Parts: sequence; structure tokens; C-alpha cells
Amino acid sequence: MIEKLKSLIGYVALFFMALSFSIAFTINFTPLYAFDIEYLNIEQMTDMPKRVLLENYQVIIDYLNFPWIKELSMPDFPASASGLFHFSEVKQLVGWDYVIFLIATFVSLLFLKKMKEEKGYWKLLNPLRIMIAAPLVALSLIFINFDQLFIAFHRVFFNNNDWIFDSRTDPIIMALPEEFFMHCFVLVIILIELFLMLLLSWAKKKVKQA
Repeated sequence: MIEKLKSLIGYVALFFMALSFSIAFTINFTPLYAFDIEYLNIEQMTDMPKRVLLENYQVIIDYLNFPWIKELSMPDFPASASGLFHFSEVKQLVGWDYVIFLIATFVSLLFLKKMKEEKGYWKLLNPLRIMIAAPLVALSLIFINFDQLFIAFHRVFFNNNDWIFDSRTDPIIMALPEEFFMHCFVLVIILIELFLMLLLSWAKKKVKQA
């Protein structure tokens, strides 16, 4: 029973390592936003050039990433108190994502070390196949009805309505359209899939070498 519990913790750690890494990568992958500025016509929506949009976006990313940046001050976008509060909540979530990644990576490395000692790489194969299949369900939901998924996400992680921005008081919402966040969700899932498929391929090689 204890061994099964340890294995379950190990599998969960592997998945959360993939998830938290994918989220962290996507947050910092500014080329996605640079692409969307043109793809989604954000320059026209905000009446601002791409250079200015990228500068303000980087200010947001720096604020989310660095604990010593206590206040968000976008040079070209005013913000309401509720808007700034929402960004502060997002900053906390990003911080937790990094913490989860570090913990999950540590636990995963211990788990894989145990698999090596026991020559039990074969035990990873089916759980990894299940993990690979699971995000595909989320991907299908994104394309079927992203609006509802987006709303559900905010209701789960935020206990207020400050995430509902008014473009008159928080014009940054015009620079961060919902379609951009959909692309972020898709990128996260693609990265999870790649991460887990690489891990599965590695495990298969280890089984053959055993």
C-alpha cells in the first residue's frame, strides 16, 4: 500500500513538473505575444505601435516574475485599483507555479532515481500514456468552447470579479484579448504533450536497455 502511494506521488510529481514548466515557459515566451500583435490586429485595436505594446507587455512579465517588483506601473496604460489587484493575484499564482515546479522536479528526480535502482522503468509506460491522453481532453474543450473554459478557470482561481476588466478604466484588456490567452492555453498543452512524450520515449529506451 505504501509503495503504491509512493508511486502515485511520483506520477503526480512528473505530471506537475510538466505542467508547471509548460506554464512558466509560456508566461515568458514573448514571441507568442509578438506574433499575436500582428495576427490579432492588436495595434489597430489599441492604436499603439508594436514596439510600445511589447515594452508594456515586458513590464507586466517582469512584474509577474520578480518578487522585488512590488507595484505594476505600465508606461502607456492606466490601471484601476481592481485591475492592479487582479495583476497582484496573478503574480501570486505565477510565484506558486515556480514553487510547484521546484518541488515537483525534486520529487520527480527522487522517483526516477528509485525507478533506476529497481530497474522499474517499465512501470512508467502506462501512466505516461494516460498522462499524454489527459491534456488532449483539455485541448478539445479549448476548441469547442474556450469562453466557458476561460470563465471557469477564473472562477476556480479567483474569488472575485476583478478579472473582468472595463476597457475604459483598464485599457490593457484591449492589448490582451481573449484570443491571446487561448493561444497561451494551447501552447501550454502542446508543451505538456511534448514533455511527456519525450519522457515516454526515454523510458522506452531504458526498458530496452535493461
